[in-house]
Amino acid sequence: MPVAVVLIIGSIFVSVYLAAFHAPKPHHLPVAVVGTTQQYGYAAAGLEKGIPGGFDVKWYSHEADARAAVEDRKVYAAYVAHTKGAPTLLYAGANGPSVTSTVTGAFTAVAQASGHALVQKDIVPAPAGDSRSMSVFYAAFGVVLAGFLFGMMTYQMAPRLEFRWRMASLASFSVLGGVVVAMLAGSLGFGALTGSFVGIVGIVALMAAAVGGATMAFMRLFGAAGMSLASVVLLTLGNSTSGGTLPAAYLPGWLRPLSEILPVGVGVRAVQGLSHFHNDGLTGAIVILTGWIVLCVGVIYWRDIHTPRRKAAV
Repeated sequence: MPVAVVLIIGSIFVSVYLAAFHAPKPHHLPVAVVGTTQQYGYAAAGLEKGIPGGFDVKWYSHEADARAAVEDRKVYAAYVAHTKGAPTLLYAGANGPSVTSTVTGAFTAVAQASGHALVQKDIVPAPAGDSRSMSVFYAAFGVVLAGFLFGMMTYQMAPRLEFRWRMASLASFSVLGGVVVAMLAGSLGFGALTGSFVGIVGIVALMAAAVGGATMAFMRLFGAAGMSLASVVLLTLGNSTSGGTLPAAYLPGWLRPLSEILPVGVGVRAVQGLSHFHNDGLTGAIVILTGWIVLCVGVIYWRDIHTPRRKAAV
């Protein structure tokens, strides 16, 4: 049985990560074109020819609006087609080198086809402490791993702990985890996550509580099998779709929706938004992570308190 379980989990891990990252390419990645309708059509056709289905091209009439869209991460780049002279590409280096390579390569081809060299401007650069924009992925991976281990160990080491004390320990772990991650990755540590210290503490704490609570709920619902299920859902599917290495637009269609509902995906987007993109994803993360926590606490309460009382009454 241990051999079978480990091989199944390992096979799922390898399959999911290979499916997500063996040959990543964008699928309807939002980008913008500024110019006339003719220039927009020409650029959109060039992008479709280069990477079929790769981009969702939006039209803006003013450069300022397109710049704001890049800064808010409504789009990942903006191609400004001037009536005279070379076109300009506005992009956000904070999205990571893979996204930068994708958009600069695609729009360079569009500009060259019109006989121009492309002028590139990084308007949201990655901080010096996170030059590859990977720190949020490693921080989130650590939070998910810690939350999984906490949820598993709390029942292994203290199976008879009262519900109120179990919830107090979950809250303590979450808050302290948020503080530790914010101190290590923020301005007090490596300077990788440049957002508000309080904001990062809050989002990381919610993410830790959601993952820890979900692991506990899996174990209370499915017993020993819950640990394996939690590892697949939270560690494998969660981290592979987090958006910490590549945006969700690079994922296969069957994996993409998970980045919008699993705790790590919404948490990563919110931390990136706090650090670089005017709080992009923050509201959604608070709502979804809170929903995870409430649901999981409800399941644990039902199993730890409500069910035993019903059995006693019978």
